[in-house]
Amino acid sequence: MKLGIVGLPNVGKSTLFNSLTKAGAESANYPFCTIDPNIGIVPVPDERLQILSNIYGSEKILPAVIEFVDIAGLVKGASKGEGLGNQFLSNIREVDAIVHVVRCFEDSNVIHVEGSVDPARDIETINLELIFSDIEILERRIARTSRGAKNDKALAKELELLERLKKWLEDGKMAKTFQADEDELELIKDYNLLTGKPVIYAANVSEEDLADDGENNDLVQKVRSIANEEGSEVFVICAQIEQEIAELDDDERKMFLEELGLKESGLEKLIRASYRLLGLISYLTAGPKETRAWTIKIGTKAPQAAGKIHSDFERGFIRAEVVSYDNIVECGSYNGAKEKGLVRSEGKDYVVQDGDVILFRFNV
Repeated sequence: MKLGIVGLPNVGKSTLFNSLTKAGAESANYPFCTIDPNIGIVPVPDERLQILSNIYGSEKILPAVIEFVDIAGLVKGASKGEGLGNQFLSNIREVDAIVHVVRCFEDSNVIHVEGSVDPARDIETINLELIFSDIEILERRIARTSRGAKNDKALAKELELLERLKKWLEDGKMAKTFQADEDELELIKDYNLLTGKPVIYAANVSEEDLADDGENNDLVQKVRSIANEEGSEVFVICAQIEQEIAELDDDERKMFLEELGLKESGLEKLIRASYRLLGLISYLTAGPKETRAWTIKIGTKAPQAAGKIHSDFERGFIRAEVVSYDNIVECGSYNGAKEKGLVRSEGKDYVVQDGDVILFRFNV
């Protein structure tokens, strides 16, 4: 999974990136501190892996990973060359979802590029810049498609779609709300439009607003209201606190979170939100060599899940030997679960569930 982080300058974007990835991206109290895009790979926390590893005596643990891409802060007019962010928007065209960091705290010591804190205005500013960037992409595509559209019915149909979609964006609407049939939606996917991507809002609050999840923060409520209208996700975070948490070991982190009245870190909140938004789950494989988590879409069938490991597994799929994580833990071992008849043999139509521990049988 790949997530792109966007936001205005000085909303806590790079601070959040640092805390999530421990990558040490430069973060300072002035606009355009982030010049080149920062990229960080983060393991997905999953306590099931350590427990399975202990049961199987695995040599190593390989969690699922998320790739974060952090670009320079976007400002009003970025699409016309203002600031630095627009030239880096191409770096997030390949992401699965966008994490939009929104400032929801007042602090006279931290400069806001607009001179005041207003999440609704800030979200609109970023959305407009993403729209303008997408319009540029469509204009280039229209220019290419129109050259062959006169003699090609498929291209003529696509050209008509492109022009309708461009008009939609010019009206200030996002590509993800565009009405289209299934074939058209498949075409639109190929355009990799930023405004077509799912969004997770990171409401960046002060430490005081963290314990109650921003319930008493009017600025956070504004963000939640916008997210509800869009069908987006929201999670509340204090980027500064996250940076402190990132520097602690596991035991210290747990104690620190408890002292703050928190059950989980911002990273865990973000991962839950992104899995929910993108419809993702994890299945597990385990053995003496390694215990590993694999991320798949909800509804994925066994052969396609096997293909995540290797294309040969999908091509030569015979069956999947499946047992739930809970059953393995309850029985203390794979063999114990097998003796109780809890290991199932599943075929090509089996839909993999979250927490399935699977051994694939294949023949190529």
